[in-house]
Amino acid sequence: MTYAALTMARLGLRVAVLVGLDAAAAAAPELDLLRAAGAHLHPVPLHRGPVFDNVETPNGRRQRCIQQSDRLPVTILSRPGTAGMAPRGWFLAPVADELPDAWADAAGPDALVALGWQGLLRTLVAGAFAGRRRPGPSPLVARADLVGVSRDDLEPDFSLNELLALLRPGATLALTHGADGGLLVETDRRGTRRLRRYPAIASNLAVDPTGAGDTFLAALFAARLEPRLLGRRTRGHLDLLLAAAAASLVLEGAGLWGVPTRSAIRERMRHGRVGWRSISSDVGPDA
Repeated sequence: MTYAALTMARLGLRVAVLVGLDAAAAAAPELDLLRAAGAHLHPVPLHRGPVFDNVETPNGRRQRCIQQSDRLPVTILSRPGTAGMAPRGWFLAPVADELPDAWADAAGPDALVALGWQGLLRTLVAGAFAGRRRPGPSPLVARADLVGVSRDDLEPDFSLNELLALLRPGATLALTHGADGGLLVETDRRGTRRLRRYPAIASNLAVDPTGAGDTFLAALFAARLEPRLLGRRTRGHLDLLLAAAAASLVLEGAGLWGVPTRSAIRERMRHGRVGWRSISSDVGPDA
């Protein structure tokens, strides 16, 4: 959530952040980055928050669960300071399956909702490496208009049809694959799918891959909420270029300190246009 919130705040959106914090996390200096970017923090005290140890292996990153998380009750929306909130956009970014299904009904029917799916796809036992949970029916997934997930969070035999069947009609799936770019699948209510494949934009120096997926999804979501970020231009796949530029920059810094500014993203977009390509095709519902 913190990567997504900081990305959107630095892109110029007005952001309110509902974040669960245990005693240690409540004093984290990263929270000051959010405040400095203009985000309004609404901390929710937790007895236990999610804690992971990221372990880099020859086969990629693995996450060891140090501590599981308490769940974040939707009733916090009735607390002073949050009661009556009716944002145009909601970004749900569970880390350790801490959002109950009731959050699916929190956003109004006209609000745009994005979901980082990976936080629902982990099996967690304190002291053990996180395992994969196969995607299944979820009220959160069924409510979202934009869903993002990495191939690394899915079983090798996953089916695109299997994933899309869990989304609401008209929703968009962003399937990311690190340095290989990814795939954006946009659907309509008739079942027609539009596929857009995109390349990654190379980072100058990859320091920390943490948060790249949330940053990509947040930038893509911001472009949908605020078309002015792209000069209200819809051609040229600028939304994907914006998201890929933001993701490439966040890799170049450690932790939240790598989240880029709006001007840095614009500059990376300008350089990233060189050789930028995106393939679009319209296919039927069974493709």
